[in-house]
Amino acid sequence: MCAVTSREADTPTPAEIAKAFAEGRPDSLSDAYQRWSTMIFTLALRALGNRADAEDVTQQVFVSAWRGRANFDPDSGQLGAWLTGITRHRIADRLTARSRELRNSEAAAKLAEERPASVVDDRTVDRVVIADELARLGDPRRTILRLAFYEDLTHPQIAEQLDLPLGTVKSHIRRGLLHLRGQLKEVTGDDTSR
Repeated sequence: MCAVTSREADTPTPAEIAKAFAEGRPDSLSDAYQRWSTMIFTLALRALGNRADAEDVTQQVFVSAWRGRANFDPDSGQLGAWLTGITRHRIADRLTARSRELRNSEAAAKLAEERPASVVDDRTVDRVVIADELARLGDPRRTILRLAFYEDLTHPQIAEQLDLPLGTVKSHIRRGLLHLRGQLKEVTGDDTSR
């Protein structure tokens, strides 16, 4: 007759783990993990080829299994087989996510290739220079230009709002634009008089 060690006697059988798991006993999750985590990790690693992804999938399988333990019936099947089914779903989810990430990366790279960076940089420089030069203008010219270009008011609306003659508003806008064009030409080196 073979002597049973105390460690073997303390280790629950797969059927005992399954029954305790279905009943929601907290120690059964640990027992299930000890019993089947290596198998689940190996399946995930073979399918995904990435250790970090396989570790994530293994963790997700046990979290999903514990949360969905009410759906497991130990009389209908083995816990190991049920966990394997969950593993297949989590692997498929991870492969789908990888595919989506790859498509997004390719789309971003294509978009970056299509849009030259210098165009964005030139526009940014122009905006900064214009905002800086507007801040340096004295009133009422600064206010008139802001109302015209940031608030989209017409010349008559500006004249009415500021209680100024329409001709004065038009003069300030023209002189302000000439000033801004000159400053922009100095900063960028472009000939904006074209």
